[in-house]
Amino acid sequence: MNVSKGIKAIAAAVAFMCTAFNSSAQQYYNVLKYGAKNDSSKLATDAVKKAIDAASKAGGGTVYFPAGKYLTGPIHLKSNITIFIDAGAELHFSDNFDDYVPMVESRYEGVDVTTFSPLFYAYKAKNIAIKGRGLIDGHGKKWWDFVEGYKEGQPRSKWQIEFDRLNKNILLPDEPKQMVRGFLRPSFIMPMYCDNVQIEGITIQNSPFWTVNPEFCTNVTVTGVSIYNPHSPNTDGINPESCSNVHISNCHISVGDDCITIKSGKDKPGRAKNAPAENYTITNCTMLSGHGGVVIGSEMSGGVKKITISNCVFDGTDRGIRIKSARGRGGVVEEIRVDNIIMKNIKEQAIVLDLAYAKTSVEPVTERTPIFRNIHLSNITGSGINEACFINGLEEMPIDNITFNDINMDAKTGFTFKNASNIEMHNVHINTEIGAPVKAELVNTLIVNGVKTFTPKAGMPLVDLKNVQDAFIYNCFPRKGGDMFLRAAGEKTQGVVLKNNDFRNVKNVITQSAEVKEKIVVE
Repeated sequence: MNVSKGIKAIAAAVAFMCTAFNSSAQQYYNVLKYGAKNDSSKLATDAVKKAIDAASKAGGGTVYFPAGKYLTGPIHLKSNITIFIDAGAELHFSDNFDDYVPMVESRYEGVDVTTFSPLFYAYKAKNIAIKGRGLIDGHGKKWWDFVEGYKEGQPRSKWQIEFDRLNKNILLPDEPKQMVRGFLRPSFIMPMYCDNVQIEGITIQNSPFWTVNPEFCTNVTVTGVSIYNPHSPNTDGINPESCSNVHISNCHISVGDDCITIKSGKDKPGRAKNAPAENYTITNCTMLSGHGGVVIGSEMSGGVKKITISNCVFDGTDRGIRIKSARGRGGVVEEIRVDNIIMKNIKEQAIVLDLAYAKTSVEPVTERTPIFRNIHLSNITGSGINEACFINGLEEMPIDNITFNDINMDAKTGFTFKNASNIEMHNVHINTEIGAPVKAELVNTLIVNGVKTFTPKAGMPLVDLKNVQDAFIYNCFPRKGGDMFLRAAGEKTQGVVLKNNDFRNVKNVITQSAEVKEKIVVE
C-alpha cells in the first residue's frame, strides 16, 4: 500500500514537472515553426511577424532564432516580446528598399519624420529585448551607395515621392537640405516611446544608418554588444536620443562615424519636443574606429544633463570626448562627468567642447543659443594624440565651469581655451611637441594648479594668456629646458596672480606685452 502511494506520488510529481516544462517551453516561439527558413532560401519577414503575434496574443514571450542564416525584412516588436538570436544564428536584412515600406513614424538626425521602417522597430511598447550571441547584418552598402550617389536635380525615386507626400507639414531644422532629398536611410534598431528596453550580447554589423537608436524611451540597457560598421557614412554605434535612464556598458564599437552619441533633437524640432537626454551611464566600453569616442550633440536642442562616462578605452578614433553644437540649436548641456579614460592614437582632439561647430555670425542670446556648463573631466591618460584639448565657446555665450583633474597626455599640441569662463586645471601633465602646453584667450577666471610638462621648449611659455581676466597660477615647478613660464598679451588681460611656484629652472618667468596695462603679481 505504501509502495503504491509512493508510485502515485512520483507519477504526480513527474506529471507536474512535465506540465511546468511544457508551460515554460510554450513561452518560446521558434520562428522555424512559423515558416522561417534558416538557410536564407526564403524571406522570413511574415514568419517572424506570425511568431511575434502568437507570443503577443499569449501575453508575451521569446521569439527564438536557432542557429542558421535567415533573410528578413523589418521586424516590429510588441510589448513583452524578447527576440532571442542564439549562438550560430545570423539575421541578414534585405537590401530591397521596398521591404521597408509602408513608412513609419521615425526621427532622422533630430527631426521628426515619416520614413522607411527601421530594421528593428517598436512604437510605444513595454518590456522589449533583443538578446543572444548571434549576429545581425544590415547589409547597408546599397543604402550608403544610394545616398552617396544621389545628385540634386536628378529624377526623384518613388521612395522620395512617397516621403514628400507623408512629410508635407513637418517642422524643419534651420538647414533643411538633408530633408529636401527625402531619402532617409533607416536606423538599424529604433524603439520609439518605449519603456524598459534591453539590447544584450549580440553582434551588429553593416547598419544602413545609425545602429542602436532609441528615441524618447525610458529605462534603456545596452550591454555586451559589439558593433562593426567600418568605412561607411553616418553609421554611428549607439545613439540614445531624448531618452531617460540609459545604461550602456561592456560594449565594443568600431564604426564609420561616432561610436556613442547622446542627442536630443535638432533646432526648432528639438526645442518644440523639449525632450532632454538625461540620466545616462556609459562604462566599460572599448572604441576603435570612429569620428568620436563618446560624443554629445550636435543635435542637443532638447538639452543633455546628468551624464557619466567612465572606464573606457578609445584607440584610433578621430576624437575622444566631443561635445559640439552651434548657434540655432539652443538647449543646455550640463552636469557631465568623465572619469578613468585611456586614449591612444587620437587623430584630432582628445577632448573638444565646441559651440561653433558650424560657421555662424554673432547674434543676441535667445532660445537659439546653445549652452555648455558644469562639465568635469578627471583621471585621463592619453598618448599619440594630435591635440590634447580644444574648448571654443561663443562670444555671446562662453563655455562655463569646466574642470580638469589628474590628466596625463602626450600630444602634438596642448590645451586651448577660447571664449570660456571658470576653467580649472589641477595636476595636469601635458607633454607637447609644439606650442605652449596651455593657451587661453578671452577667458574669464582661469585656475592653473600643479600643471607641468616634461618637454619645455625654448622661447615657448608653459602658459600663454591673451585677453584673460582673473587667472590664478600656483604650485607649478617648471623643468629645465624652457626659458619662459608665462606669456601675457591683450589689453583685456588683468588680475593675473602667480603664487607658490618654483621658478629655479626658468630664466624669464614672465613675458608681458605692452598692451597689458596691469602688472602681473608674483608671490
